[in-house]
Amino acid sequence: MNSRNIINRLKSGHFVEINNKGSWFEDGSTIYAKEIKDNIFLLFIVLKDLQIENMRVLIAHFESFQSIGIRKPAQIMFYLSIKSKEDLHYFEKYLCQLKTN
Repeated sequence: MNSRNIINRLKSGHFVEINNKGSWFEDGSTIYAKEIKDNIFLLFIVLKDLQIENMRVLIAHFESFQSIGIRKPAQIMFYLSIKSKEDLHYFEKYLCQLKTN
């Protein structure tokens, strides 16, 4: 799976694209966010060169949707730095596990 396919899936999966305006994420990164519970968000952070190896995945609590990309999260519940396709597959399994619990 390449990064373009991932981004297309995010967009079709009701994720909202947010430009990074703060200093917590790397300059030039794009954030894809989806609220999964009250003020708990699933974020995919994609660095500007769009390589799978430059993606981060977070489940984090923010004050509001509008604070994503501007402020640090109030709490990070899950963090994964994707270094390979195997990391992405691990994350998919993690999400499936969450759905069944």
